[in-house]
Amino acid sequence: MATFSLHSPFLLIPTFLLLLLTYISPCLNENLHFSSSTPTPSPSRLLQTIPKSPPLPPAPSPTMAKEKSRTDKIEEDLARARAAIQKAINNQNYTSDDKIEFYVPGSCVYRNANAFHQSQIEMIKRFKVWVYREGEIPMAHSGPMSYIYSIGGQFMDEMERGESPFMASHPDEAHAFFVPLSVSKIVDSFYRLQPHAFRHRLAIIFRDYINVVADKYPYWNRSSGGDHFMVSCHDWQLLPPTIIKKLELKQSGGTKGNYTSTIYDKKAFLKNHAPLLVTEDPKFYQNFIRVLCNANTSEGFKPIRDVSLPEFNLKGYPIFNLGPPRHGLAPSKRTILAFFAGAAHGDIRSILFQHWKDKDGEVQVYENLPKEKNYHQLMGQTKFCLCPSGSEVASPRVVEAMYQACVPVIISDYYTLPFSDVLDWSKFAVFIPPKKIPEIKTILKGISQKRYLTLQKRVAQVARHFELNRPAKPFDVLHMVLHSVWLRRLNIRLTQNDY
Repeated sequence: MATFSLHSPFLLIPTFLLLLLTYISPCLNENLHFSSSTPTPSPSRLLQTIPKSPPLPPAPSPTMAKEKSRTDKIEEDLARARAAIQKAINNQNYTSDDKIEFYVPGSCVYRNANAFHQSQIEMIKRFKVWVYREGEIPMAHSGPMSYIYSIGGQFMDEMERGESPFMASHPDEAHAFFVPLSVSKIVDSFYRLQPHAFRHRLAIIFRDYINVVADKYPYWNRSSGGDHFMVSCHDWQLLPPTIIKKLELKQSGGTKGNYTSTIYDKKAFLKNHAPLLVTEDPKFYQNFIRVLCNANTSEGFKPIRDVSLPEFNLKGYPIFNLGPPRHGLAPSKRTILAFFAGAAHGDIRSILFQHWKDKDGEVQVYENLPKEKNYHQLMGQTKFCLCPSGSEVASPRVVEAMYQACVPVIISDYYTLPFSDVLDWSKFAVFIPPKKIPEIKTILKGISQKRYLTLQKRVAQVARHFELNRPAKPFDVLHMVLHSVWLRRLNIRLTQNDY
């Protein structure tokens, strides 16, 4: 049986993912964080030095090739990808590839544009994903294609159709393995029928599925799940018993938990965070890659292992679309300083409504947008689009701001933003911590016109990474999600022996 070279699948002597986080930027000291702390946790903060790629193995002879295990072949392929990315970093250039030359990443919106471009080239050239065929519709192989959880269903449909160039024809050639369970569909199937037992049932469904594929195939066991991933925009929290114990502490005594400022009771927490996966066996999940919209580090999301998924709100029947209509005006014609419209979900929005709802013509905040007003047209007329967290940290307004070339204003705690392993959000977004919500107008008016134009131009540049296409295209949102998984797979090194 093949095994990890180290106990953690994220320690590839040294960690390779963080090569792409090497910060080479011509525009330093521009961060618009209005707080002493960094509001967006990033894997890059874990890196102290630039790692080196492991040496590339010699080209195998025909005799050697026959003797090599399937694991060795996969790892040699990934070693060549790591070496190519390392070379791009060292030479500050990339190897040309006609397949994706229509766009060449540049400017300081990328942490390392050359490494990112080379990584995309290597991913398109090599990356193969096996989609497990076990399970039945609706809980597996099917997800919502419209409304708030639609990005998960769109990704699953892209991988299930069999047309993606990333689809492996056989699991032996796969670098990563997709677990095609849909939390949203499981919720639709069971939550309304058995709401009190649902969270336990969700854990059983997931565990049983993994046990089936682990007993049937060798792939989960060889990596302890470290090269497996699941995509869910519907909340899918995983809290180990140590965190649950903290949540059980009452406000009247003991140490307060770090996961909410007002709820210390387990029952109250579970009531407000559904569905919640609580496990007594955290080792079962510790290596598994979760691709989540709710990328909340206070609820178990780990940026170095997990992937932040952009949230979309796609229209459904009778008008299906792959993104909001574009109404973005030229910067000189944007007459609204800041805009938000949405329901009063969560504490952050409650504070926002308390200070700004229907109170200011320049900072326009609505709980219920008047019928005569067009939501996307208003965003297109706005300089800064407010993106406060709601019930969960993610919001479709981040993507909607991109479509309207509106500078996103991130108002959140504990949110790891999508693709922050390659994108430097501080170069095209504004961060305002919730405690400074009363100062929104002062803060935004303090940003010079020159600075605003720079931010807006960069938003227009990175918007391509948030566009949804079917089939997917290089550098679009589905490719970026796969690229995030690809980076984490590069952090895993399986070792020796046939399986």
